[in-house]
Amino acid sequence: MKRRDVLTFFAVAAADAALPPAVRAQPSDRVRRIGILMSVAADDQEAQGRLAALLQQLKQLGWIEGSNVQVVIRWSGGDFVRMRKDAGDLIALGPDVIVAAVGPTAAVLQQATHTIPTVFTQAVDPVGAGFVQSLARPGGNMTGFTQFEYGLSAKWLELLREIAPQVSLVGVARDAVDSNLVGIGQWAIIQAAASLVSLETTPINLQFEGETERTLSAFARKPNSGLIVAVGTTATIQHALIIALAARYRLPTVYHNRLFVDAGGLISYGPNLVDNYRRAAGYVDRILKGEKPADLPVQAPTKYELVLNMKTAKALGLTVPPALIARADEVIE
Repeated sequence: MKRRDVLTFFAVAAADAALPPAVRAQPSDRVRRIGILMSVAADDQEAQGRLAALLQQLKQLGWIEGSNVQVVIRWSGGDFVRMRKDAGDLIALGPDVIVAAVGPTAAVLQQATHTIPTVFTQAVDPVGAGFVQSLARPGGNMTGFTQFEYGLSAKWLELLREIAPQVSLVGVARDAVDSNLVGIGQWAIIQAAASLVSLETTPINLQFEGETERTLSAFARKPNSGLIVAVGTTATIQHALIIALAARYRLPTVYHNRLFVDAGGLISYGPNLVDNYRRAAGYVDRILKGEKPADLPVQAPTKYELVLNMKTAKALGLTVPPALIARADEVIE
């Protein structure tokens, strides 16, 4: 385990001695190995927080690094070529279970192994992606947790209308890579909801950074425009660019995750993904104790959060309705 991974692991939990003896005991006569494949760089604070929750919960369940478990982490930095190599490296170590951070990491692992148990933490459409046969009965070597439900997409449109009622044209920024699956699903629901309130919508496919900047800049110059950033790997990797463009063009934007709002975006509504990682530790524990992924149903998020950045709202000249402020789980001043 790399030094930075060791620091991450031990920084999130109390000393081993603080754990109750009953929690520390495990029915294992050998050291188990857990592989973790992260899609982003190791300095990504959001990802570090999610990983910390996973490792902390594993510790609470009695899996102690250096005692009965070894944790090997690979950070792919948003590079798909590197991600495939990292997946191969983890598999070569013969782990008892692998945790896949997001959909692309799960896809890479699915291509690389059909036998090693894998727990994904935030897959958007695991059935459509072919990770599992069904949510109730995964049937293979994968199971885990979904990132959101497609119906949530309409909520983003509702929030955009509430915080920026002057908007008449809505751009939906989605992953070009996922446009045949995830992006189309979200787009279809937003488009249907928009038609009910006579709003015009247009898809914006996110690609490499230069093209994303060109496309978003052209869209933002249109009058009375607003933006929804849908779930997708490219949006997450390019979040700093998207937020900067929204600020430059004073573009009211609703995001699918608080990562964007913490970094200066306007408003987000989506699942608490830290909780997904914490719950994923429970599945890892059950697999290490002998249960099979095929028998563990895929679960949806149970915690959602509305986060609002008032500083950004003021910079955009928006008057935020008091009712919206009251509903927010967190208001960043």
